[in-house]
Parts: sequence; structure tokens; C-alpha cells
Amino acid sequence: MITCVIEYRIDPDKVEAFEHYARMWLRMMPRFGGKPHGYFLPAEGANDIALFLFDFPSLAEYETYRAAMMQDEEVAEAHAHARASGCIIRHERSFFRPLLPSS
Repeated sequence: MITCVIEYRIDPDKVEAFEHYARMWLRMMPRFGGKPHGYFLPAEGANDIALFLFDFPSLAEYETYRAAMMQDEEVAEAHAHARASGCIIRHERSFFRPLLPSS
């Protein structure tokens, strides 16, 4: 399993627009085979950082998702919303392999 963490730098005055974008992705991600853990929005501390964590069974399946999403109309709508609203200033993707407690 691979966990992708996307760190967003967001406009603190446009958190509602970012939440709309996030809700779009939470609906879409399972359709592409990903398991979302959720978006984590500013609460205390920095007011311009948000995170999105999601899993894919493998990096190869993540790459398949990346190719498929580029052809998806709903993904295009989410990206258009982010651009038009200006809610996302930048983002950065990192990949992790989870170390989970033994069962």
C-alpha cells in the first residue's frame, strides 16, 4: 500500500471554496480506486495549510489513476473551480509507506 499526502497552501480567505473543491475529490477518489482518509483543514496554528491523505494498493495503481483522472470531466470541473476561485496557491505531493500496528 502507498499513502499519498498532498499539502496545499491555500488562501485563508477562500477556505469555503477550498472545502467545495475537497468535497468534489472525496466523492471522486473511490471511483478511481483510491481510499481517501480525508482532507484536514486549518483549525489552530497556520491558517493557510491543508492536507489530503489517501491510499492506493500500489504506486502502479496510483499511476493508472493519474492517467485516468486526466480524461475525467468531473476532475476537469474540480480543477476549473480551484483555478477560478483562486483557493489553492500551490500544492506538493509526497508518498509514504505506512507502518501500522500489528493485529
